[in-house]
Amino acid sequence: MSAETETSPPGAGRSAPAARATEAAPAAGCCGGGCCGGGSTADVEVGSVTAVYQVTGMTCEHCEGAISLELAELPGVTGVTAVAATGQVTVVSRAPLDEQTVRSVLDEAGYGLLDRA
Repeated sequence: MSAETETSPPGAGRSAPAARATEAAPAAGCCGGGCCGGGSTADVEVGSVTAVYQVTGMTCEHCEGAISLELAELPGVTGVTAVAATGQVTVVSRAPLDEQTVRSVLDEAGYGLLDRA
């Protein structure tokens, strides 16, 4: 099992006291963005943890949105980006997530967790 986890030490890369990077929200999905915005806007905070998961069953923007919405509900999650073309889901959180919890959420939503990418 390989993992791609990044942490940023406090104060790293700061040029101003309120340094914060924000990803732009993706375009609305197949049904106008109500349920499948293709990912969520992620506020990446200093000291956050980024984990990339390889997910099965994700085939379209609707799937991306469904997965993003479900994982965004986990405590501490600040951003989720799902990409159907690669099957990868990137989750930004305040602390590392329990892999079994992520697996359970994905399973309940109808998707599978292969491994951390």
